Amino acid sequence: MSALAIDLGSYSVKVISGKPGNKFTVDKALEILNTVGYSVPPDEAKASQLQQLLATLATYYSLPRNDVRISLPESMVATKVIAIPPLSDAELASAIQWQAERHIPISPEDLSLEYQVLSRPKKGQDAPMKVLLIGVRKSQLEKYLDMYVNAGLEPTLVETHNLSILRSVNLTPSDPNTLVAHLGAAEMQISVVTTGELNFVISHSSGTGLLTKAVMETVGLAADQAEQYVRAYGLDEQQFEGKVRAILLPLVQDWISVMRRSIQFYANENPGQNIQRVILSGGGAALNGLVPLITQELGTEVLLVAPFAMASGNIPSVSHPAYTVCAGLLSREV
Repeated sequence: MSALAIDLGSYSVKVISGKPGNKFTVDKALEILNTVGYSVPPDEAKASQLQQLLATLATYYSLPRNDVRISLPESMVATKVIAIPPLSDAELASAIQWQAERHIPISPEDLSLEYQVLSRPKKGQDAPMKVLLIGVRKSQLEKYLDMYVNAGLEPTLVETHNLSILRSVNLTPSDPNTLVAHLGAAEMQISVVTTGELNFVISHSSGTGLLTKAVMETVGLAADQAEQYVRAYGLDEQQFEGKVRAILLPLVQDWISVMRRSIQFYANENPGQNIQRVILSGGGAALNGLVPLITQELGTEVLLVAPFAMASGNIPSVSHPAYTVCAGLLSREV
């Protein structure tokens, strides 16, 4: 039975429909402009517009409606990796609410909490256990899900962007220490994964939307034309006399600075270890000239994510990194 994975971004809506599983099959993969301009509606009017957009999308493209997989934008979510003394599952279940109150900035009355044990030390080993905490406001989550339900879509799976991204990247304990940077329209999300284990996550509120805005304001273009300039010329100094590169470079250097600080933080917390690789995902990963620039600046291997590596069917011919979240949702075994 076909499922539908939806990544509702502020710039575009990405969807993949198909047979889910570790080696999923693609029936349709689409990226449609989000004319509302929000991924999380700030009010009822925008929620109604997004609801109509989703309903129209599902109807026009004859998309599945009964198994809909949704990834929550990180702006809705509080994510924290904590280190605590080793506890049994029962002890952890009793203590987790107290830990959440310490680390998740959401009132207990409005907190919807999920947690996952990332690692436990071996018996006799003097080391903490690591636990992933994910919190979201119940009131906000209910309104967000209602938007899909009212659009005639039935959510069967809800998880955060970071979890979907990491499943799509599919890192194993044998992979080198890796920084995963997901470049979306509204923000950049960074996850550091070592020996297949999530080490820490951060979000930085500087996404590809700022690139378009900078070109709009500097060159004096409409939003759609500025977006075309960003996509066509990017950081290529040979294109448009290097003018677009000059506009974008300070913003891209800000991304690289956040990556560099994340790499340094990991090295400081883990003496003798370092990040050996960067993987880029999201629509911004395809920015012309980005990979060689980051390689040069960070002095490390930089790769683009391959979300369709294990997939078959009607795989799109372009913009693979933009589908990272959807691919992660569709590849989850339920």
